[in-house]
Amino acid sequence: MQLQVPAPPDRISGLFYSLLGLVTATVFIVAKFSKRSKLDAIPTVGCSTWLGSWWAGIRFVTNAADVIQEGYAKHKAAPFKVASLNRWMVIVSGRQLLEDICRSPDNELSALEAGYQQILNGQYLVGPEMFRDAYHIPIVRSRLTRNLGTLYPDIRDEVSTAFEEILDLKSNEWKSVPALDAVQEVVCRTISRVFVGLPLCRNPDWINLNVLFTEDFVKAAFIVGLFPRMLAPLIASCLTGVTRSVRRGMNHLRPIIEERQKYLEEYGNSGPDQSNNFLSWLIEEAEDSERNTSSNNFTQALYNLAANPQYMQPLREEVESIVESEGWSKDALAKMRKIDSFLKESQRMEGSILLTMLRRAMKDFTFSDGTVIPKGTFLAFATQSMHLDNELYKNTNVFDPFRFSHTRDEEGEGVKCQFASTDPEYLAFGHGKHACPGRFFAATYLKTMLAHIVMSYDIQLEDSTRPRSSGVDIAIMADPHAKVMFRKRADQNTNVSAYL
Repeated sequence: MQLQVPAPPDRISGLFYSLLGLVTATVFIVAKFSKRSKLDAIPTVGCSTWLGSWWAGIRFVTNAADVIQEGYAKHKAAPFKVASLNRWMVIVSGRQLLEDICRSPDNELSALEAGYQQILNGQYLVGPEMFRDAYHIPIVRSRLTRNLGTLYPDIRDEVSTAFEEILDLKSNEWKSVPALDAVQEVVCRTISRVFVGLPLCRNPDWINLNVLFTEDFVKAAFIVGLFPRMLAPLIASCLTGVTRSVRRGMNHLRPIIEERQKYLEEYGNSGPDQSNNFLSWLIEEAEDSERNTSSNNFTQALYNLAANPQYMQPLREEVESIVESEGWSKDALAKMRKIDSFLKESQRMEGSILLTMLRRAMKDFTFSDGTVIPKGTFLAFATQSMHLDNELYKNTNVFDPFRFSHTRDEEGEGVKCQFASTDPEYLAFGHGKHACPGRFFAATYLKTMLAHIVMSYDIQLEDSTRPRSSGVDIAIMADPHAKVMFRKRADQNTNVSAYL
C-alpha cells in the first residue's frame, strides 16, 4: 500500500521535525523498551528490540496490512503483538477471544479509552468534555435509530437532490466526476439534513467545513499520535486547523441553538414546533443534563459497480420491482437484499480499517486461553484479515456482490447477513455492546444512495482498471483521485421514473 503521511502545517514544520527527534529519544527507548518485558510472553511479528521495534513501527505505518496478515497466518485464533510508532499493540482473532472481549466490562477493557482518547487523540483536539459526557452516543443509539422511518423522506430527498446538483448532467452524454469528492458531498449533505436540517445542510460553506474538518481531524490526530503523551497537549495546540473549524462551525450553529433554546424556555419539550433533527435532540438532552468512513466505504462500492457493469441490471430489477409496488420508504429499503449485499461485500473486501474492537486494558486482563494482557496495553481484533479468510468465506478474494443475499435466501439467516448487522465473522462495525451506534443510520442513507444511482444513471470507470486502495497505519483509503463517468440512464423505466 502506498504511504500517504499527512504533512504538518508549514508554520509549525520546524517545531514538528525538531520534536520528532525527541520522539525517537523518548518514545522508542522509554515507552517501548520499558514495557516490552511485560509482553514478552506474547509472540511478536517483527523485531522486539528497541531499535528493531522502531523500524517495525515504520513498517507498520507504511504496510500494516501485510504485518497484520503475517501475524494472523502465524498465530490464528491466538494473540500476537506488533510495534506501531509509539506503542506496542496486541492483536487477536478467533471467536473465543472475541467473546472474551465482548464480555469484559469497561473497567477491564475500555473501548472509549482506546478509540477516542488514545488512538484518535480526541481529548487533545476538541477537549475532554466530549468524552467525559458522551451523551450524544445514546441519542444516536436510541432516538436517531428509532426515528429513521420518520426521517426517511428527508434522507431520500437530500440524496436525490444532492446527486442531481453535484453531477449536473445536462444531456445524455458521459461526464467524468471525481468519485470521492462527489460522494463526500452527498454524504455530508444527507447527514446534515438529518443533523441540522434545511437550509444549513445545503450551505456551501457548511459543506466545505464538514469535509475539511474530518480531514483536518484525522491528520492532526495522526501527528499528535507520533509524540509522547506528555507532549500531546503542546503539539495539539500548534495544530490550529481543528480549532478554527470548530469556531467556524459555531458561527453556523449558534443562531440555530440560541433560537431552539429560547423556544424550549418558552414552551418546553411539548411545544407545537417539535423539530425532528439530531441537533434539536442534542439541545433537549443537554437541557436535561461517521462521515469520513461512510464516504470511503461508498466510494469503494461505487468503484466496484463501475468496474463490474454486469451487476447493474440485477440491482436495477430489484429496486424497480420494490419501488414500483411500494415507493421509497425505509420498509421498502429493507427489502432490497441485493443492494444491501452489494454494500456489505464491498466493505468486506475493501473496508475503512484493518482492525476493529479497539480496547485498552484498564487493569491486568486474562483471556480464556491464559494470555495475560498487562494494564495499559492496547489491543484490537484482526478484522480485515478475518474478512479475507478462506476458511470463513468461500473464494474470499473474489468480489461476489450477492454473497450475503444468496445466504439470506438459501439459509434463511436474514438478520445475520444484513449490512448493518454485526456477527463474530463480520466485524466491520465492531460487535457487542460497543458496536457502532450509527450503523443503522449509515446503512439507511448508503443503501438509498446506491439504489438511487442504479435507478437514475449509467456509470463506468474513466480508466479500465478498478482504482487501487492505499493505506496509512490501520486505515484503508479509497483512491482519492480516481474518476467515475456518469450519464443519465438510457433505458429509464417509465413506470418507476415518477418516483425519482
